[in-house]
Amino acid sequence: MNKKLEELIIETEKEIKPVFEELDKVCLENSKKVLEAFQRNHISEMHFGSSSGYGYGDVGRDAIEKIFAEVLGAEDSLVRAQFISGTHALTVCLFGLLRPGDTVLSINGKPYDTLDSVIGIEENSSSLKSFGIKYEQIDLMGNEFNYEEIEKRVAKKDIKLVIMQRSRGYALRKSLKLENIKKVVDTIKKVNKDVIIMCDNCYGEFVDTKEPLSCGVDVIVGSLIKNLGGGIAPNGGYIAGRKDLVELCSERLTAPGLGKEVGPTLGINKNFLQGIFMAPSVVASSLKTAVFAGRVLEKLGYKVEPAFDEKRSDIVQTIEFGAPEPLIKFCQGIQMGSPIDSNSIPEPWDMPGYTDKIIMAAGAFTSGSSIELSCDAPIRPPYVAFLQGGLTYEYGKLGVIRAIENIM
Repeated sequence: MNKKLEELIIETEKEIKPVFEELDKVCLENSKKVLEAFQRNHISEMHFGSSSGYGYGDVGRDAIEKIFAEVLGAEDSLVRAQFISGTHALTVCLFGLLRPGDTVLSINGKPYDTLDSVIGIEENSSSLKSFGIKYEQIDLMGNEFNYEEIEKRVAKKDIKLVIMQRSRGYALRKSLKLENIKKVVDTIKKVNKDVIIMCDNCYGEFVDTKEPLSCGVDVIVGSLIKNLGGGIAPNGGYIAGRKDLVELCSERLTAPGLGKEVGPTLGINKNFLQGIFMAPSVVASSLKTAVFAGRVLEKLGYKVEPAFDEKRSDIVQTIEFGAPEPLIKFCQGIQMGSPIDSNSIPEPWDMPGYTDKIIMAAGAFTSGSSIELSCDAPIRPPYVAFLQGGLTYEYGKLGVIRAIENIM
């Protein structure tokens, strides 16, 4: 290793030690919450069992959904391997809760790129728009909700569903903090108690000791190859919140009249249980990796967000490179520092669901997993890399060092 880089790393790790101590406190509280949920639900080896066919009477699946509901502060949850991705879980939720003629309002600008075709921003014959569901959005003012405009619009009482996205996606805004989510929920409910409030919770679980449901959000959605899968779940997603809303979503995932009663687990129960059990520790490791990467790269002269000592609301660290070449080399360095496919060289490509070319580095045990160390970016100005994950801090640190060496 370059001597100056080695000295910089030693100096940085001393500086970020107090931040790590705070992350450990959050990890301990979330671990306690998960452990107690396991104990209250009397989890035993029988819950590791499998079902096939229709999946009737799968006690492991039912126990998993009780644990997720308790841990997330929900009345009920739907946790299934049949969810292919976070985008799929969000799509099921939107189609489950909305009907032709309804209007959905996004209150932090345009959602994540892969929802463009789902909503109908990008023309698609299977979109919400094609079913006569209208879409509106209110952009953020800097990094704040436009509370006045939101209140005015929701007060008209023709909005069925309000959506927000906790993480930044590929936007350059800050992720949504829980205090801001609570303030906007209170603003909305003050003028319209009937509107459903939904939050895309991807990348945000266990970053804090509470989840958006504690702020009055009605339903949250996420992926299990992100935070709550703990790097063990090989696929899947969840929807959690009000019981009636979860039931509507379950009938969209399976069929009306069947809902949560069906859905074979095909041997995945142990992975889901072990995944959420490990999730508090894995999320803490991901956050430590992000803090370390952000501070080192900031000292090397790059613009990063959030700052190393800033309170976080997701596991994502952005690094602005200002040009495509260093961005691509950094992502390639993350791949080189990965345990799987370290000899592969990622290149920007036309990835389904995106309008820009995307480079995606993820030498992961689970394909596409972003709780394992990964880095991706749209190839567009100002050429920002989105770094996330790290199953352990040590592996995350080594991967980041390899990426830095690759751009140096």
